[in-house]
Amino acid sequence: MSAIPSTRVPHTFAVFTTEGGARVFRLPLNVFPDFWAYAYLVLVGDYRVLIDTGSGFGDSNAHLEEGLRRVGQEIGETIRLKDLTHILITHGHIDHFGGLTFLRSRTRARVGVHELDLRNLTNYEERLTVIERRLRTFLQEAGLSAGSVERVMAMYKINKSLFRSVDVDFTYEAEGMHLGPFEFLHVPGHCAGHVVIRLHDVLFTGDHVLDGISPHQSPERLTLGTGLGHYLESLSLLEAWGGDARLTLCGHNDPIRDLPARLRAIRQVHAERLQRTLELLAEPHTITELSKALFGKVEGYHILLALEEAGAHVEYLYQRGLIGIANLDEVAAESGSTAIRYRRLDDSVARRVHLLEQPAWTFVH
Repeated sequence: MSAIPSTRVPHTFAVFTTEGGARVFRLPLNVFPDFWAYAYLVLVGDYRVLIDTGSGFGDSNAHLEEGLRRVGQEIGETIRLKDLTHILITHGHIDHFGGLTFLRSRTRARVGVHELDLRNLTNYEERLTVIERRLRTFLQEAGLSAGSVERVMAMYKINKSLFRSVDVDFTYEAEGMHLGPFEFLHVPGHCAGHVVIRLHDVLFTGDHVLDGISPHQSPERLTLGTGLGHYLESLSLLEAWGGDARLTLCGHNDPIRDLPARLRAIRQVHAERLQRTLELLAEPHTITELSKALFGKVEGYHILLALEEAGAHVEYLYQRGLIGIANLDEVAAESGSTAIRYRRLDDSVARRVHLLEQPAWTFVH
């Protein structure tokens, strides 16, 4: 299992039925080059609901329309974009909501998102500007060279200029976390406004829980409501709320049929990664050095993902007083951003053993 997302290509069309008789159609979308995701069309009563939209980039919109045609063939009834009643966004990452610019002019479906991801859609340009500033500082403090910072920033901005702010019709908390037969659970961590959607005995988890990989984490300093602490707490919330579900349908990769087992596996990944990070920090390291030690050599966009993942684990340990800044005088003397080197605190040795021997969900305070 890896913190660096990968998807099994090709993704495939599939049909599922809930215990309440709802029909669920899994629509494969090539959201970015060599990167696939799923949207889901749900037919239940008078509801024609699309869960997530793809990225809107490349073939993603065409694949969405092809998926609707395939559904029509399956049920012997034409399904068009204008027939949709609702579009439900699981979270504010562009591979899950970017198709809205395409859909908004083709359907009168009501679009919903959680409050904490609302601005990702309605004030997209503003949010992108703010995040770019925070990300640049993070990369500089992580110890990247000036040239590497510019290359990573350029990769981050690729494709993001294709989306424009769109209107949203409702937010989940304002609707009491219900829409007809659909229920919503707020699960911050991977994204601030991430939700899991429940319909009868089926869950739609977006990127919160994935088969085969541990969903990507980034430090909360980049976006409030993200961060490893929030994520681990949300895993526990999900287990209590939806652990009895028969089927979990994810935004990428295969369905999960034993959700509690999958949650245990993800917790174990982070427990081991925290342990390894503390071991490495017996000597001072930057986040860049830690990301290379944790994930090895990576290329392209995976460089940023590895840095953010390492940063999330460093932030978690720093917040809990297990590590500190080794070069604090240097950081204080610099007028601009300088590379921060972290080190395990001497008094953390006994406490870290106790902490890391516990189940991962007890990390959250």
